[in-house]
Amino acid sequence: MAKRKAKKFTNLQVKSFRDPGMYADGQGLYLRVSWSKNRTKSWILRIMKDGKRQDIGLGGYPTVSLSDARNEAARLRAEIKQGNTPTTARNRRKAVAPSVPTFEMEARRFHAENETIRWTNLKNRKIWLQRAETYLFPAIGSMPITDVTPLDLLKVIEPLWGTKRETAYRLKLIAKQTFMRSLTIGLIQSDPSQYLEGGLPYGRQIREHFKALHYSQVSEALAQVEQSSSAWPTKLCVRFTTLTATRSRESRGATWDEINWSEKLWTIPAERMKMNKPHIVPLSNQAMDILRQARLLADTEFDHIFHQTNPRIIDKPISENAMNLLFRKLGINGTPHGMRSAFKDWSEEQTSADWAAIEISLSHTVGSNVERAYFRSNMLLQRRELMQDWADYIMPT
Repeated sequence: MAKRKAKKFTNLQVKSFRDPGMYADGQGLYLRVSWSKNRTKSWILRIMKDGKRQDIGLGGYPTVSLSDARNEAARLRAEIKQGNTPTTARNRRKAVAPSVPTFEMEARRFHAENETIRWTNLKNRKIWLQRAETYLFPAIGSMPITDVTPLDLLKVIEPLWGTKRETAYRLKLIAKQTFMRSLTIGLIQSDPSQYLEGGLPYGRQIREHFKALHYSQVSEALAQVEQSSSAWPTKLCVRFTTLTATRSRESRGATWDEINWSEKLWTIPAERMKMNKPHIVPLSNQAMDILRQARLLADTEFDHIFHQTNPRIIDKPISENAMNLLFRKLGINGTPHGMRSAFKDWSEEQTSADWAAIEISLSHTVGSNVERAYFRSNMLLQRRELMQDWADYIMPT
């Protein structure tokens, strides 16, 4: 590993360092860039004690800024000069009486208490904890829950606000959920996360949208899929997903008992829906044909319609990436999820369908509770006509 010549950093330099190694700022302060995939950065103060080198961790960047690292390093060097044992901010926090739970303890308790109630999806349950462990716990996890301030949260969230807005938003939500639990049981008097808005730059949330084909290209893309050498469950699931304008998770997990053959309806249970509410999909003639093909090819001993073909995992639905990989392999400049956007654009530009019928077909929330009750009971016929017209457009018989 190459030695770096000690030279005072600028904030821009600290932000730009990407190659793994130790970068010297001077007077024993180093920025360490890890070999991990994310190239995480942390501050190290290197001292000599009793003739031996000792590295003291000062925290991760950008949670601990350049100026904060320099100030902490200067304080520790002063302690050493006076003959005292250096104590880092983290160690000082650990010295707090154990009767006051830390932020990490409270966050994990919230997660454990809501593990099976709030998250029906195992993946979402894991992601919640992974985000907290990656961003929040290293910065404020060891702090007593009573000591965390809006500024502490801002130091974690603000650096992500411009580049990873969705992550920043989720972290703010995790903090809020943790603090509201602590507020409810009387540990704290107020929720620090509620004051964050004033410190974050104004602007609409940046969202990365799925790549989507123009609706005029969908028919050709589906023909490519059908003619490909991919496994039948993936090919059929791509077409079924597109015909029904559903999300990949909803279609991949489809089971035979969800299909009403006589009424030509598919009822997706709440636990597989984004809004956690059941969704009824009217099935076009082409979608019914896909199901008949699947019934001939599938091993009906298992519940899933689009199941794996590998004998070891044949009872499982096809993987999350199976359809995306097929699109990439065929050079289709879009994603299966993006077909929903194509359906919406086509519906709005090429049909006279009611706006609410389009939104409900996409399982979006529409209107007030009273209006939604009306739509559920009175728009199935309109949606059936819309889905059949869509099927005739992209897969003409």
